Amino acid sequence: MRWSVFSLFGFLSLFAAVPSVNAAGQDYGVLIISRERLEVATSCEIGVYLQDQLAARLFQEQSTSFNLPPGKVSLRLKLLPGQVPGCNPGMLAPGSQDIQLKAGDVLKYRIAMTQEGMYLKRAGLGY
Repeated sequence: MRWSVFSLFGFLSLFAAVPSVNAAGQDYGVLIISRERLEVATSCEIGVYLQDQLAARLFQEQSTSFNLPPGKVSLRLKLLPGQVPGCNPGMLAPGSQDIQLKAGDVLKYRIAMTQEGMYLKRAGLGY
């Protein structure tokens, strides 16, 4: 009888030691940015700036992801100078786009283009 009580307490303590894996326990959100489609008709590298800091470089058919704390994230896209001819950035700084990220979120955006420039367009996760 005594061994079964000890084994029961030992078994229950294992459940207490295992961390809970749910969205409420996460303290970050995932932001995915892709350049999978040919919406941006340039072979130039695109820089992804988070809070005005270069965080990623994307060529065609590439994507990147970030684990970020919850809150407002300022994103900016800019053509980067590179080894491809004609990829010199312009003089004007591109506008920024704000995205609200909550803990446990998984948000995917793809790079798109209009006459005003590049922007991030919400996309489905695809799984």
